Amino acid sequence: MIFGDFMLGARSRLLPISVPFPFFAAAVLFQIAGWGLLAAFADEAPGFSGGPGQILASLHLVTLGVGLMTAMGALFQILPVVTGRPLRSVTVCRVIFGLFFPGVLALTHGMGHQQVWVMEAGAALTVAAILLFLAQAAAGLRHAGDLGVVTEHVEIALACLLFLALLGLSLVADLDRGFLWDHAAVARVHSVVSAYGFMGLLAAGMSFILIPMFGLARPADERTGRYAAWAMIAGVALAVTGLLTDENRILFPGAIVGLAGLVLHLSVMVEVMRTRMEKADGPSFLLIRLGWGMMPASILVGVTAAAGVAVDRTGPLFGFILIFGWMLSFVMGVLQRILPFLGAMHTVGGVRRPLAQSDLTVSSALWLHFAGHVAGLLLAGAGLVLQSGLLVRLGALAGLTGALAFAGFFLVLCARLWRHLRVPA
Repeated sequence: MIFGDFMLGARSRLLPISVPFPFFAAAVLFQIAGWGLLAAFADEAPGFSGGPGQILASLHLVTLGVGLMTAMGALFQILPVVTGRPLRSVTVCRVIFGLFFPGVLALTHGMGHQQVWVMEAGAALTVAAILLFLAQAAAGLRHAGDLGVVTEHVEIALACLLFLALLGLSLVADLDRGFLWDHAAVARVHSVVSAYGFMGLLAAGMSFILIPMFGLARPADERTGRYAAWAMIAGVALAVTGLLTDENRILFPGAIVGLAGLVLHLSVMVEVMRTRMEKADGPSFLLIRLGWGMMPASILVGVTAAAGVAVDRTGPLFGFILIFGWMLSFVMGVLQRILPFLGAMHTVGGVRRPLAQSDLTVSSALWLHFAGHVAGLLLAGAGLVLQSGLLVRLGALAGLTGALAFAGFFLVLCARLWRHLRVPA
């Protein structure tokens, strides 16, 4: 039902292309910056245990610059479609981008160069954009009607995002003022809530719309999806409690409960994939599957690090698998399907023949991106385990090559779309 409603409303509720596409363009650029910064400062990655520096900046270029930027652009387009109502204000969307883009740049620049005042300015802009985004999303969800499990996932995810914004401000302010009782513990909570609470639940909820749409499959089992969401929420809550109290007796059960919820969710998605009409696994579905696989792997590595096993190796590996493995893989897999889909939809209804998604897609660039991304994960992950800056650099350069290929795909798509929309019939 959710998937059918989405398709019925997609054409009639398209936003101007100038609203979501700047967010997607920024995500493409920040993917390049994230891999590039990791390559430039690869020697700092082995043994990394947190704190301001270029590695922290690289991680935030991915979480904020790719993950949250893509989520904003996608939700701005999806909410009007599934609710049947226009966004409260398209202008606000543009203001959000105008605040968020320079905010991420300033925040990550301040992290990399350990300039607290620049971090504070960037954090202020970023949080202002997030608050406006939350208000816009909340207004859209109020008119969502009965979207069932999707609404439940997204509402909790947005609550996690609000919590993250407050934690992020606190962490930045604490660098100068030192009021937090345990900066490192709060930073760990920030990363867990970011990857599992916000992005994990948002991705899980939106998968009930996007995965059936991408694969032309039957709708997902909402009842099992709801059980999975409850388990994931409980797992995140227990993990946060365990991290704040330094109690592994709470943290480890939280990891088990969260892992069980994740397995339930993945079982639902596997069933959806089994019923899809589009059987071929292109690079997008392979990246989505890779992201799904990296998420439970990150939990296992995180538990290993929390147990004190080779923390100088498992700690950095946990952060890398969590951000570059799970989040970046999934987001880029989804983004390479969203871009041609939205582009093709914008060509429908004109005087010229509408473009198909294949007309906007350079498959060779996407396969190169996939190969570079996978090679980057394998080499950089091995470098963190073996504590080899050279392997981390080689992996980051492979990832950077893939990111540049994805940028080529995006530029060609925009050029073809622009030419189609601007040239007379």
